[in-house]
Amino acid sequence: MQNTRQSSHTTSAALGASRRHLDLQGSALMVLFCLALGAQQVAIKMVAADIPPLAQVALRSFMAALLVAALAYWQGIRATDMRAHIGPGILVGLSFTAEFVFIAWGLSYTLASHMSVFLYTAPVFTALGLHLWVPGERLTRRQWQGIGLAFGGMVLAMAPSTDIDNAGDILRGDLLGLLAGLAWTATTLVIRRSSLSEAPPVQTLCYQLTVGGLLLLPASVLLGDLGRIQLTGVAVASLAFQTLVISFAALLLWFTLLRRYLASQVGIFSFLSPVFGVLFGAAVLGEPLTVGFLAGGTLLLVGLLVVTR
Repeated sequence: MQNTRQSSHTTSAALGASRRHLDLQGSALMVLFCLALGAQQVAIKMVAADIPPLAQVALRSFMAALLVAALAYWQGIRATDMRAHIGPGILVGLSFTAEFVFIAWGLSYTLASHMSVFLYTAPVFTALGLHLWVPGERLTRRQWQGIGLAFGGMVLAMAPSTDIDNAGDILRGDLLGLLAGLAWTATTLVIRRSSLSEAPPVQTLCYQLTVGGLLLLPASVLLGDLGRIQLTGVAVASLAFQTLVISFAALLLWFTLLRRYLASQVGIFSFLSPVFGVLFGAAVLGEPLTVGFLAGGTLLLVGLLVVTR
């Protein structure tokens, strides 16, 4: 038993050590990833009346899963390769499904800005989990201070500027947002602590999207969401963007970066996603920019520089 623990500890340390610190190229790619995720919120909100949010996620996951499966086959990944990581692959798919169920459920109670704040607690929980369980991902005191600055800046930037009614419902939605963040954390930790850590990114994404699509599509049918779909031009364009850019390209980029760089540093950059979401909301939907957002965004960037310097 002791030898087994030592072997697991050695393997985790080796996997952590094989990752590099985030460099200029990695930082630029993370900014692109965060831009895509920020645009995702606007894309969903724009067509929510035509396609319910959960149905949007279900359809885009199913269609992107087909694209990823074709790409995996083209890269030479076969059924035997998929079976080799089936256990952690299912776990990754379940955590992905849970994340978006909690988001869709929580948004019926709380504000979108609140959901963004609690969803993006994930990098903090991830950094803590990696610090505890992956020796090569340990953070210094300075980096923890950077995490605190980045998270504080994000909360300040996303804080609503109006009075909030229905505090009980808001609290319920906030808790669901926190659960969504924990589900995202679970995805990263499963990848870094399992054989998926060294699996091709396209294979990991295939597990995630396939399980998500197979679970969310029946759920959308049971809830009657698919029956309420109206395929307007804007709705089709939004769904195509979410499928090709978000669920296919952006998520594939995310798993590629997780395999190449330290997950703790990559995760912190995702704090930029809700900030970009507010910017896109202001540009596309006419949502106002507040002084709190500008101050919080500046604080967030300072925290990022502290963590990744």
